[in-house]
Amino acid sequence: MAMLAILRCGDQAYGLTIRREIERQTERPVSRGALYITLERLEKKGYLRSRLDDPSPQRSGRPRRYYELEPFALQALGAQRQALLRMWEGFEAQLTPGPGGEGKA
Repeated sequence: MAMLAILRCGDQAYGLTIRREIERQTERPVSRGALYITLERLEKKGYLRSRLDDPSPQRSGRPRRYYELEPFALQALGAQRQALLRMWEGFEAQLTPGPGGEGKA
């Protein structure tokens, strides 16, 4: 979810925007701590890189950390998507529409 949110946020992928995107798409709350632990782990594993922006007075002189996916992450997302699609094959008829017109198992 974190990598997909970074992909969706593009140039504006920093903690708050990533968190809001995940919450918007999943309709579930995301704790700041869990998100930052996840981002740190993904960066250590080489899936993303981060950079610090210049400090700003609006942020009390603190810099904002922006995240960007590494090419390897895009390959991993593509492979994961294909695996999930294969797992869902044959179950379309068993799905019923849920809130918002989306299916649920």
